[in-house]
Amino acid sequence: MLYYLFDYLHRVFDIPGLGAFRYITTRSAAAAVTSLILTFYFGPKVIRWLKKNQIGEAKKEEAPTTHHSKAGTPTMGGIIVISSIVIPVLLWADILSIFIILILIATLWLFGVGLLDDYLKVVKKLRKGLIERYKLILQFTIGLIIGIGVYLAPEYAGINTETTLPFFKDLNFDFSHLYIPVVIFIIMATSNAVNLTDGLDGLSAGTIAIAMLTLALFSYVTGNAIYSDYLNIVYIPGTGELTIFCAAAVGATLGFLWFNSYPAQIFMGDTGSLALGGALGTLSVLVKKELLLPILGGIFFAETVSVLIQRFYFKYTRKKYGEGRRVFKMAPLHHHFELLNWSEPKIVVRFFIIAIILAIISLTTFKIR
Repeated sequence: MLYYLFDYLHRVFDIPGLGAFRYITTRSAAAAVTSLILTFYFGPKVIRWLKKNQIGEAKKEEAPTTHHSKAGTPTMGGIIVISSIVIPVLLWADILSIFIILILIATLWLFGVGLLDDYLKVVKKLRKGLIERYKLILQFTIGLIIGIGVYLAPEYAGINTETTLPFFKDLNFDFSHLYIPVVIFIIMATSNAVNLTDGLDGLSAGTIAIAMLTLALFSYVTGNAIYSDYLNIVYIPGTGELTIFCAAAVGATLGFLWFNSYPAQIFMGDTGSLALGGALGTLSVLVKKELLLPILGGIFFAETVSVLIQRFYFKYTRKKYGEGRRVFKMAPLHHHFELLNWSEPKIVVRFFIIAIILAIISLTTFKIR
């Protein structure tokens, strides 16, 4: 909204300085600062309200025993994060952009799914929360909406079913009729992957911040005719607006990390992790970097694969030997390292380091082609 106001004031009254807000870089910086301020302002208030209403994390029997002391810590902190993303985006982005519309729809939809899940678990005391098949149906539906939106959008004319291949020059891959199912799979997978990663204090917030900062650069370059031509990557006019969303997400997750770092004062809950994971997947679809996700989101990918390996190997050995065996001491992967007696802050910092390395590798795809 402020974007339109400042643009109007600049054009009609020629007020000095307001012309700077026509630029994506200025508005991205404003969005990041706004999200940080909102997070710092509302964080303590939300934490106090959650404590007052006894909305806290339930004891997790499937987690290491060291996590039992975390029971009662306020959860549903995703309310802080997502609000601190959406408000700056509405203020500083072009909300008529198809890219902003799609990313907001995906984020708010999955925010609602996560909020309902947390509400049923924490307030209604239903241990499993939202029934798994209903959650998957809702995730499937938003994936379908985003897939159809990209497929039909004129901004993607000629490349609507294609994606860029990392490390290859002038080579795109066409999913053809499988494109919409692939989009559905990506959004469902990333939302659940970030949800699995949200098991240690600060882990998911920090890794999302790193991934979003990287995607901010991808969004800006993809939407810039000069830079995309120089780097020889697909040019999609208008995707630069997504830089503002990414900047707001970086500000919000870093601000939330202030309260969520060890020992956490509040947890993100499904309210935040499902929405941020879905946003991550949707952004990769919108900038045509779907195949880069296993690298950029390598931490989330590894956490998910560890759960799949553990589950399938356990079932296989139980069927073959009569008792289930495990590859990891516990899954997801971060719990495995906890049971190796790594301290929680050490695991988180080391995962951050790996996430930064993976982000750098992702950025090298600009030139190593």
